[in-house]
Amino acid sequence: MLVLIELRCLNEISRSTRTEISNRNKYKAPYAPIVLFYPNLGNGKVREKSALLKKSLAETLSSFHPLAGRFKDELSIDCNDQGVNYVTTNVNCHLIEFLNEPNLELIGQFLPCQPPFKELAAGDCVTNIQVNVFECGGIAIGLCIAHKILDGSGLSTFLKNWAGLACNSKEVHCPNLMANYFFPAEDLWLRDTSMTMWSSMFKKGNFVTKRFVFNASAIDNLKAMSTSPHIKHPTKVEVVSSFIWKCLIAASKDKKCSNKRSNSLLTHIVNLRKRAAPALPENILGNLLWLSGAKNTAKHDMELPDLVNQVRKSISRVDDCYVKRLRDDEGCYLMRKFLKEIGDFCRKGANHYGFTSWCKFGFYDIDFGFGKPIWLSSISSRCSFFMNLIILMETRCVDGIEAWVTLDEEEMNMLVGNQELLAFASLDPSPLAASR
Repeated sequence: MLVLIELRCLNEISRSTRTEISNRNKYKAPYAPIVLFYPNLGNGKVREKSALLKKSLAETLSSFHPLAGRFKDELSIDCNDQGVNYVTTNVNCHLIEFLNEPNLELIGQFLPCQPPFKELAAGDCVTNIQVNVFECGGIAIGLCIAHKILDGSGLSTFLKNWAGLACNSKEVHCPNLMANYFFPAEDLWLRDTSMTMWSSMFKKGNFVTKRFVFNASAIDNLKAMSTSPHIKHPTKVEVVSSFIWKCLIAASKDKKCSNKRSNSLLTHIVNLRKRAAPALPENILGNLLWLSGAKNTAKHDMELPDLVNQVRKSISRVDDCYVKRLRDDEGCYLMRKFLKEIGDFCRKGANHYGFTSWCKFGFYDIDFGFGKPIWLSSISSRCSFFMNLIILMETRCVDGIEAWVTLDEEEMNMLVGNQELLAFASLDPSPLAASR
């Protein structure tokens, strides 16, 4: 049985300031929790590693001062020198023991904020970090940073700077804190409007999370199956997303025990930085995201190339012209219109599957001076009120993809019995197998 013993809670201090929040979207979940697992490679004692993490974090926060603040209200942070919530724990097992057969429901214990997460309120910390030390000297770093402040790209920037300072790297660059200039957040209309859309995605049920791991060979085969006159050189995210969508459509049909198919919608989180013209700085902090939407109607069965084509077209619509319109006076109208279309489509009975990709953020390159992580994980979302959510992450070898799929338990049982899916993906394999 996994037991964590909290050793201490301390604050890392940053300079005092007040900063505005640029929030392109309001998420129901306050965090996108992540855990990085580091084996003990015999290159330093645990006490030295812990001291290094704390010292370099304090230095990092002097540049990332919004992360050391407290929420003042829905639109601003007050950095009042109280710092981040930082917790250290001892774990009564070896890291290899846990990774041999990882229990997804226990991963939440490695986080400083325990799921189910509560809504953020005034006075809450922006940043929460928990350093978990295994008996073998391995370390798991769990982070819960407010999603409205940092998206995946921003989190990558923060971790790379923290790790760079820990290693005395000369390539550490300060973050860009000008997100509010590019996308001002002057009121709460977007939050209030998006609530209508999010309410159509969340539903009651016994939700569970499973990992489906696609290796490089399986992804190459899916790319070959997806190539068509309309689709040249499909990406791994496009083909894995579309293939999972295809299997989810089949699972939904099996759940109903009928030949009838329901309309379905696949949304993908899109990073706006590279899609602007000129591109926005990669190191700009904020939640600079928007949604793409691909529809599949019940009129006819769509094959994998058709679904890939739908996904590609939906994402490609978020181009430089679209981003320019979002930033202009027209932006409010465009966003309201898109969110309303999603909400209306789902309220008519369509199944909504929300995808997000953490690929190409370089999380497996985060080295604090004691090696790169052996595994990167999200957490299980076993609960009674959630949404159909799929998080795509790279495997340690980078060429593969781990899909963390959260579904209603009945639909998940249909999915894990899909032989076509299991021909391409391994169900909940040990991360150690993929790292050899």
